[in-house]
Amino acid sequence: QVQLLESGGGSVQAGGSLRLSCAGSQYTYSSMGWFRQAPGKEREGVAIIEGGGRPSYADSVKGRFTISQNNAKNSLYLQMNSLKPEDTAMYYCAADITYYLTGGRLYFTRANYRGQGTQVTVSS
Repeated sequence: QVQLLESGGGSVQAGGSLRLSCAGSQYTYSSMGWFRQAPGKEREGVAIIEGGGRPSYADSVKGRFTISQNNAKNSLYLQMNSLKPEDTAMYYCAADITYYLTGGRLYFTRANYRGQGTQVTVSS
């Protein structure tokens, strides 16, 4: 049973924008977030939002990316502006997440739900 379904990825030039969407089920999640993984690199938490609270971002995207939710807290969005080639990765939506933020990096240690991912490619 698919719980989360991402969309909105694509290819853009550096400086461009993309908006990712994540459609969840009828369930209201306690937290939702985005993480990404590029080939040969470790998984990186991008942004997370909990129960309508203030979102947290990795330093690498702060000021450029904005995470938001719908009112039912079962869909998630990521507005990505001023994209850089180093943002190129597969982006995944996750929900009901255990995480911590340290040293400007966001670590998702557990996610009860995750999607299949959507590819974002930024060319220079």
